[in-house]
Amino acid sequence: MKRKPSTEATAAWVRLMRVRSRVLDAVEQDLKKAGFPPLAWYDALLELSRAPGGEMRPVELEKQMLIPQYSTSRLVDRLVDEGLVVRRECRSDKRGQFVEITEAGRELQKKMWAAYSATIEKHVGSKLSDADAVRLCGLLDRLGCSCDGSAAALDARDTAVSR
Repeated sequence: MKRKPSTEATAAWVRLMRVRSRVLDAVEQDLKKAGFPPLAWYDALLELSRAPGGEMRPVELEKQMLIPQYSTSRLVDRLVDEGLVVRRECRSDKRGQFVEITEAGRELQKKMWAAYSATIEKHVGSKLSDADAVRLCGLLDRLGCSCDGSAAALDARDTAVSR
């Protein structure tokens, strides 16, 4: 017989889902007020800027993104239309395709970071001490959320890329 979640575990789940939804909605609204496109654009541009040569296969991009993107091809279409990325054929596999960030894409990602980092501070950083944030990361890591196991490494990577 399978064990049912405790009342406490269920309450934690509900809170996790609610806070995720509320914070993402708030971030989207803050970016919109600042005149920027949706967070998915930043997410895609950031991942491409981190990739070797600034390029990835669309399926790799989808796996790397923080926000679920069920229609990555439509997102890439919009980024192409805006001149932020280009699609190019894979040299070794003519059926394959790469998405590559353009200089305009790099510039938009950097500009968006100013607004995005401010909204992270507003909705998360201002509400948690650094020690609380470390504890929260540890708890989330136990749920399988760890990217590379190091909040400091993530911060250093994001800060280096965002500049």
